[in-house]
Amino acid sequence: MTATSGTLYIVSAPSGAGKTSLVKALIESQPQIRVSVSHTTRAMRPGEVDGVNYHFVSREEFLERLSRNEFLEHAEVFGNLYGTSQRWLEETLAEGYDLILEIDWQGAQQVRRLMPQARSIFILPPTQEALRQRLTSRGQDSDEIIERRMREAVSEMSHYAEYDYLVINDEFAHALADLAAIFRANQLRQEAQQRRYAALLQQLLV
Repeated sequence: MTATSGTLYIVSAPSGAGKTSLVKALIESQPQIRVSVSHTTRAMRPGEVDGVNYHFVSREEFLERLSRNEFLEHAEVFGNLYGTSQRWLEETLAEGYDLILEIDWQGAQQVRRLMPQARSIFILPPTQEALRQRLTSRGQDSDEIIERRMREAVSEMSHYAEYDYLVINDEFAHALADLAAIFRANQLRQEAQQRRYAALLQQLLV
C-alpha cells in the first residue's frame, strides 16, 4: 500500500492490435499496476481462466448485477455483454494501485463521464494488413468473423482522438516502452509526488 491513491487508466484497441499482450508484459514488470477483471457473457476461449482473464457469467447473472448497479461501465460487443465492478475498482485504487481497464470506446466514454481524472490510452496497429494478419493467425475465427472484426476495428479506430495517448504497436518492444513511459510520467506528476513525499518535502522546506 502506498501513501497516495492510484490512477485509473483506460486502455482500448481494436481486436488484434496486441493490447492484451502489451498490458500483460507491462504488469509483469511493474507490480504496482493491476488489471481490472471484467465480467462477461461470452464463451471462454482456449487458455483462458475464469477470474483471471474474465469473470465468465451467464447473461441472466450479468443482467441481475446490472439491475443492482454493480457495474461502473458496461457494453455489448459482438452480442456479448461486458462490465466493470465499481466496488472492486474503487477499493483497488484506494489501496494505491494503478489500475488498467481494458475496455472499448463505448465503455471508455462511460468511465470518462463518471471519472474524468482517468487517463486514457488507445493502441493502434501499424496497418490494416497487419491487423488482418494478426486476426487470421489466431486460427480461432472463420473468414466471416474475421471480416466482421475488421469492419468493427475500423469503426473502433475512428474514436482514437477521444483518448489522451496513442501507442502504435508495430515493434512490440518499442510499443511496450511507450506504454511504460506513460505510466512512469504520470507517477511523477507534481501532485502525486507531493502526496507520496509529503514528509520529505516538509523537511526540505523547513
